[in-house]
Order: sequence, then C-alpha cells, then structure tokens
Amino acid sequence: MTELMPPKFLRTLPALALIAVLAWPAGAVSEKADADRYRGHVKVLAADRMEGRGAETKGLARAGRYIEREFQRLGLKPMGENGTYEQSFLVTTGARLRPQNSLVVTRNGARHQLKLREDYIPLSFSSVGSVSGPLAFVGYGASAEEFGYDDYTHFDVKDKVVVVLRREPPAFHEKSGRQGPTHHAHLITKAINARNRGAKAVILVNGNLGKGEQDLLLRFERLAGPEDVGIPIVQVKNAVADSWLEAAGASLSQLQREIDEKSEPRSRSLPDSLQVSLRVEIEKLRSRVHNVLAYLPGKSEEYVVLGAHYDHLGRGGANSLAPSQTGQIHHGADDNASGTAGLLELARVFSVERGKLERGILFAAFAGEELGLLGSAHWVKHPTLPLDKAVAMLNMDMIGRIRDGKVYVGGVGTGSNLRPLVEAALRRHRLTVDYSSSGYAASDHTSFITQRIPALFFFSGLHSDYHKPSDTWEKIDAPAAANLLDLVADITEQLAAAERPQFVKVEAETRGAGSPSASGGYGPYFGSIPDFGEVETGVRFADVRPGSPAAKAGLLPGDILIQFGETPVKNLYDFTYALRRSKVGDVVEVKVLRGGQTVSARVTLEQRR
Repeated sequence: MTELMPPKFLRTLPALALIAVLAWPAGAVSEKADADRYRGHVKVLAADRMEGRGAETKGLARAGRYIEREFQRLGLKPMGENGTYEQSFLVTTGARLRPQNSLVVTRNGARHQLKLREDYIPLSFSSVGSVSGPLAFVGYGASAEEFGYDDYTHFDVKDKVVVVLRREPPAFHEKSGRQGPTHHAHLITKAINARNRGAKAVILVNGNLGKGEQDLLLRFERLAGPEDVGIPIVQVKNAVADSWLEAAGASLSQLQREIDEKSEPRSRSLPDSLQVSLRVEIEKLRSRVHNVLAYLPGKSEEYVVLGAHYDHLGRGGANSLAPSQTGQIHHGADDNASGTAGLLELARVFSVERGKLERGILFAAFAGEELGLLGSAHWVKHPTLPLDKAVAMLNMDMIGRIRDGKVYVGGVGTGSNLRPLVEAALRRHRLTVDYSSSGYAASDHTSFITQRIPALFFFSGLHSDYHKPSDTWEKIDAPAAANLLDLVADITEQLAAAERPQFVKVEAETRGAGSPSASGGYGPYFGSIPDFGEVETGVRFADVRPGSPAAKAGLLPGDILIQFGETPVKNLYDFTYALRRSKVGDVVEVKVLRGGQTVSARVTLEQRR
C-alpha cells in the first residue's frame, strides 16, 4: 500500500480514514468488466437446464459446478470445506402429504370417512399427528380488540375442533381504512389464535362465495408459512361444514351473513353426538445445498468479501409472483444470475492482480438466499476464513436491469469511511446513486451486518418480471451492469488497501417483528432484528437495537426468544402474533435461551417511532 501512496498522503496523516480513501489511485486494477463475458454467464445461469436454480432442483447443483469451474479456471484458492470450493448445509424446501392422512366424522355412532383432496386438504404448515373431539363453530376465528370484535368472547373451545371461516368480517376493512385485508384474515393468525385458546385442531372453510367462484380447496404446495404452526389445520368443502351445522339447526351461509351484517360473533358448539377424528401426516422435504467459495490471497490476513446469491425459485412455489405459472421455470436472470455473473466477472478482473493487493478477496456465491438468507447466515456462523479478518462485505443482488444509469447502494453508513469511499469512486464512473445508510435488507449482506462487519449492497431495482418466469437473460442490460461492476471493482480495490472501516451500528430501515407487514398490522415497539437462519424452535435475535425496549431489558444478539408473556414462541409468526396483541406500555415477561440457559426479562413495550 505504501508504495502506491502519493507523497501528499504522507504529509497529511490527520484525517487518515478520509484521506486514505480519496488518495488511493483509481484504476490500478488493469482489467475492466467485459459486457459480453458478463452476458454469457447470465445466459448460462438462467438457461432452462439450470431449472430456475431452486434448492430442490438438480439445476442448482449444475449452477454451483459452473461457478466452481470458473473459480478453478481462474486459479483461485478453494475456500470451502476440506479443500474444496463447496460448503454444504441442509435446507427445508417444501412438504408433501403422506398417504396416512385421514378425516373421519362420527354422527350418532355412524362413521363417515372424507376423501383427501376432494372433501378436505391439510395445510402445509399444519402440525402432524392425530386428534379427535367435538366441533365448535367460531366464525372467522378472529380476536380483534381494536375493532371491538372477538369470536372467542365468553366461548370456551378448549379440547374442541374449531370450524373457522376464511377472510374476515367486512367491518374490519371499513374500520381499518386499509385497501386490503388486515392480519386477522391470515390463515396463520387464525391458527395461532385457535391454538392459544386451547383448541385441538382447526378446520377451515371458504364460506360464502362471490359470483362465479367455486368452492375450491387450497393447493397444499402453494402455502407459505412456518414449518409447524403448532396445531393441526385442514380445509374442508363448504358442503361438509354445512352438514355439520345442520345438526345444530343452523347453516353456514346464514351464520356468515349474520356476522357480516351485524359485525357480531355467532360462535356456537355443535352437538356432542358429532365428533371428528383427524390424522395429519406431512413429510418435510429437505435438500443439501452448497455455498461456492474461492479466495484470492492478499499480503495480509485481512480480506474483503464479494458476494452474490446464485439460487432462485426453481419452478415457482409460494414466493412466485406468477402463481398461475407455478410449474414453469422461473429463470431468475436478474434475481440473481445478474449478481452471480458479476461475481464471476470480478473474480476474473481481480485474478490478474494476484500478489498485488494488500488484503485478500473472498468470492462467495451463496445458496439458500430465497429461503431466508440461509447460505450467508450459515457462512458467518461457520466461516471458512477468520471472521475477524473480514473488513467489509459487498453484496450484488439484482444488478442487471439498470435504468437511466441509476443504482441503489445500501449500507454506506455501516462503515466509518464507506460513504466517502463510494462517493470518491463515483466521480470516476457514470452512474447515479441513491444511498441508504442502513445495511438491513432482505439480502445476504444483512448476515454480515449482524456480525458487525461493514457491508454495501448494490441493487438496480425491482421490475414487473421479478419472481416470474419472464425474468429472462435477454432483458439484462449487460453494458450497464459492466459499468456498475467497474464501480464495485473500484470500491473493492480501495477497501483492499484503505484504512480498515470501523463498524457503525445504524438504525434499521426495515423493521423486525411487529413492524408493518404485508397485512399492514402494527405492534408496539420491541426492538429486535430476527435472524433468518433456521432454529429448531423460537426466534433468534440477529441483533437488538440500541435504546430499544429489548435492549433496556438486557436482551442480547444471539438470544432465542421462546416465551412472550403467556404465549410460547415457536417461530416468528408466534412472536409477531403476540406482539400485535400487546399494547404500548405493557410490561411483558419474556424468556430467552442464552448459552443453553433460560433467561427471563421484563420488557416494557413502547410506541413505535
């Protein structure tokens, strides 16, 4: 580094960090990103034979081998496990029904077995096991104190199987002022509410249908949610539920109309002569996937991480934004063949700098990002290089659809000198940048932020092909992406030589549990950032915001929340549900696992700011 420093640097050592960044000679890397090579990588990674690079497909393994061959061809050092380029880990990719599922109705001693997929269907996040008991109708299964409505008021469902309508009373929409449904319409919210009320199982029904609608069962494969919501849940056809209500002198359609018109619950028990026996058997599907890792050593033990995820959605699934096209290959050219191709192109650019850089560069192609940042989360927990030697991480996710020369760079506030470093580099490149100080976002750099490693996130924006089969290679603007890669190379080159950036904790702009969700619900302020890696039960905190209620209560990053008040917390859905039902000012007794010990704390919830 010293040999390349201009003399004025040595005369002006004060303000070291800023000067080190600005004084570093730009363009020392001899190679430039090549648009044709870049396009070629995108074309290969987004080809049909890669099957959308879903975790459950052979295409993901093919893509991994392609990346590995490129690293090998460039002479980069393997930095996976056991001297290879691969680091493997298990992920849950889905679920399928086992043949033992059954739903039997006994009425006055006569048994009737319903037909799977014709009369009923288990939901993918159902608990497995067998239950039996009497039935109770609980309307929409909603407890909405904010709207003065509760289907469970003065109605005990302990040890009963509850019949629940989909959706929510129309009054919720009017009172909330929202365009869409509230979180009370979510199936998982209904299931957790029933479970917390002591119900044995949930039986869901569509209820009254719109003009032209059919009474269809949900598709088992299309539902997203936790692995196990903590209670068996199935859906039955309206006619099945209606036959049960007839035994109580009622009808499904009439009860629903009364609820909708008066916004008053119509919960009731069904005769004890009517019993159901339910068995749910679901096999969770798991796959072993691989991060692909290569290293260009520097003169010191410190290094910069260049990363991109190479997995995508395969043939659709719950995260597809074109559900009617599930089964078709979702090519993922921009998401994220574009970032992976950028990683390979930068590996080529820097491979000719062997032995010249002060710090090394780790090239990391992550798997499992679409399932919850699993690959990067696994790597930071099982690093193949000393984690304390990582000075910064640069993540490229969806960089292939740049419009009007404008890109988004997140995380510039997470390192003491990142923003001036990026600004200095921008003077040498024809790009316009929108900044964000926070590094928290739904991509792999977040895993590094949680480890207090400064990180930058490069992103060219969403578009109408996002998470659809139409995200194809010919829509990638390779020359524009190559221009961005030159900027990333410039910044990487400086980070490989400049004063080490000190980590700065920045308030997250995307909020953790209790934040606005897809349903639009808000909870009081708690202050944790959930870790998206898999844990057996509970919610692991990737971080705790300074000054937050969680921090004031002494909760720490790495704690696993298992109890929130009276509510056991098995997953993030449970936590979010419990938080939404709390109020500002509530003092909540929580329990966390810390180092194998159970630790209790009292958290005073605050108003969200």
